[in-house]
Amino acid sequence: MEEGDVEMPEADGGSGLELDDMKKRLKEMEDEAAALREMQSKVEQEMGAVQDPAAAAANQANREEVDSRSIFVGNVDYSCTPEEVQQHFQSCGTVNRVTIRTNKYGQPKGYAYVEFLEAEAVEQAILLNESELHGRQLKVSAKRTNVPGMKQFRPRRANPHMGYRSRTPYIPAPIFYSPYGYGKVPRFRMPMRYSPYF
Repeated sequence: MEEGDVEMPEADGGSGLELDDMKKRLKEMEDEAAALREMQSKVEQEMGAVQDPAAAAANQANREEVDSRSIFVGNVDYSCTPEEVQQHFQSCGTVNRVTIRTNKYGQPKGYAYVEFLEAEAVEQAILLNESELHGRQLKVSAKRTNVPGMKQFRPRRANPHMGYRSRTPYIPAPIFYSPYGYGKVPRFRMPMRYSPYF
């Protein structure tokens, strides 16, 4: 045996079982990885179908068509039901759907959307602006179409309780601390003179 050779232990029956066990585990891991790749490809195909530009354009056109037949109703009483809103606008045309928006606790937000079957009913419904329902004057306007990805820009109003706020951030003046500590004054001080010999 030469100096560079390393002596390997001979394989016995115990290490053969470990090798078979490791091969089984490796096979299981490869099967799991293949299943994960398959699931990921399915999800990507579904996402591709959702983000298909032709389908998105058709969906947007359909939304615009529905919004052209819909109105926004503001200042709706919180106790008002969709049936009462439908009866209020029944004279304008056939009401297809009434949606009263609610918060995450299920309480009404105070406005609703009314969708009609015919687009001409929107002009008739706008004539009911400032009409009363449950003793409140309704604010009626044509529903606008939201463009996905475009947020409506609203300039921020100044809060009267915050005082004047400038665009530059507030930077406090530097604070100089006394070398003797807070509120401490030296009792006496020797005059500062140059004295080379002590």
